[in-house]
Amino acid sequence: MKNKKPYYILFVFLVAFFFVTSISCKKNIKKNDTESIASFEENREEVLYRPNFHFTPKANWMNDPNGMFYLNGKYHLYFQYFPDGNVWGPMHWGHAISENMITWEEQPIALYPDDLGLIFSGSAVVDKNNTSGFGKDGISPIVAIYTYHNMKGEKDGDIDFQTQAIAYSLDEGMTWTKHDKNPVISNPGIKDFRDPKVTWDDKTNKWIMALAAGDRVMFYSSTNLKGWNLESEFGKAIGQHGGLWECPDLFPIKINGTDKTKWVLIVSINPAAPNGGSGTQYFIGDFDGNKFTLDVDFNTQLQTQKAAWLDFGRDNYAGVTWSNIPKEDGRKLFIGWMSNWEYARDVPTETWRSAMTVSRELKLKKMGDKYVLVSNPITELYKFVSKTIIKDTLVVDKQKTIISRNEVDLSRLSVELEINNLTENKYTFLFHNKFGDSLSFGLDNIEKNYFVNRQKSGKVDFSDKFANIISEAKKISPSNTLRVRALIDKTSIEVFYNEGETIMTEIFFPNEPFETLSMETSDEQFVMENIKIEEFKFE
Repeated sequence: MKNKKPYYILFVFLVAFFFVTSISCKKNIKKNDTESIASFEENREEVLYRPNFHFTPKANWMNDPNGMFYLNGKYHLYFQYFPDGNVWGPMHWGHAISENMITWEEQPIALYPDDLGLIFSGSAVVDKNNTSGFGKDGISPIVAIYTYHNMKGEKDGDIDFQTQAIAYSLDEGMTWTKHDKNPVISNPGIKDFRDPKVTWDDKTNKWIMALAAGDRVMFYSSTNLKGWNLESEFGKAIGQHGGLWECPDLFPIKINGTDKTKWVLIVSINPAAPNGGSGTQYFIGDFDGNKFTLDVDFNTQLQTQKAAWLDFGRDNYAGVTWSNIPKEDGRKLFIGWMSNWEYARDVPTETWRSAMTVSRELKLKKMGDKYVLVSNPITELYKFVSKTIIKDTLVVDKQKTIISRNEVDLSRLSVELEINNLTENKYTFLFHNKFGDSLSFGLDNIEKNYFVNRQKSGKVDFSDKFANIISEAKKISPSNTLRVRALIDKTSIEVFYNEGETIMTEIFFPNEPFETLSMETSDEQFVMENIKIEEFKFE
């Protein structure tokens, strides 16, 4: 027995060795499998969901656009950003640059939180005359105006935890120095006191700030961007309420086709948008450097429609206009956050969260005694058209395919068409694939409603508020013609009805790309005209 003991020990050792090795291999296989699955899902997310021509951060969370300005051939977009996760967290200002507002290069983080608080939303201006005194050696400073949000103060139950501050840049917005005497506007005892949007008023030679204050907008003025005086407030019992007022913007604009100028006040509200959650309303009036006064006709308009909405879709929020657009350009340019606070934290992307809308040109149109803030995609987008299909007419007999993926890539597309001599029927445009995913939009001409329906668009169960309704918007034009321009970009649709009089922006998450765009109606037969399909290429 003594002679067998060494062999027995060796046998036990070998069994143990092979057992441990086996377990280790199984663990490695499991680990490798997990990593492979994660890598596959991340790549699939990029291919299936990362937009082609809407700005998204490379990684992590993004919401409101901030501080947008144009200078020396470049558009600068800043945005609310959390660099350490894909849900809302301590806010920074992210930064991206573009020469065309379509293709973007993300930059290092512009503004970080500090002892005064997190960096909430705001704006930026080019201080051409160096009113602030921050300029050096003939360089005009860029001045950012933003909200400090003091988390400790909020947790302690204080009411004055939001204040307004400034920072300046002498290298065209690449690096920033915070003002050493921040905050420049202390909190007057208002819990929600934020989102300063600043513009220069030529008539009064002052900087004018529109600032959200709970259920109203407060207007401040300054000669130097450092010292601010409260001028007036607007909106306590006007327009849509039932939610928090945020991200205001005040600017002059000519009524289209005239030399008459009106002032537009944009105000985002959350919740209480027309189709639930977050949305943006606007007001038309006059501003004398001190007070914003509603236009008489617009005031009458509000008596019947309660509020005027910039976008009736569920996914255009917190949008504001670009500053320092050259006079020779003359456009009023706008961009919004393409999501909704009802489900923004839950959407099925893991690498990044949220995109911006396409940049749009705003125009003020007067139809009889009613004002409409019209919105359309910027012309720069159409410089990236790589393929165009034109169909003068297309006869539809209840159902008809308009275009398929054999002809164009339906994930980066512009569709334009019109239907004349409308009857009392429902005109439905339908994107769909063989897996049963579908996204529909169009006009219910019986109820006189435009609509977007994403209830069967793919992944919808991540939030019970994502696909709980069909979004609708009342048709305002008496015209018997339907004109449609739709932009489709993998996971978003922006529909501009009747030349931008009514806009609906919505996101969606198909399980696989859409394969066909078709038309469906109960009408026996009708004709679609002036069909233009344009595919974009950005490489």
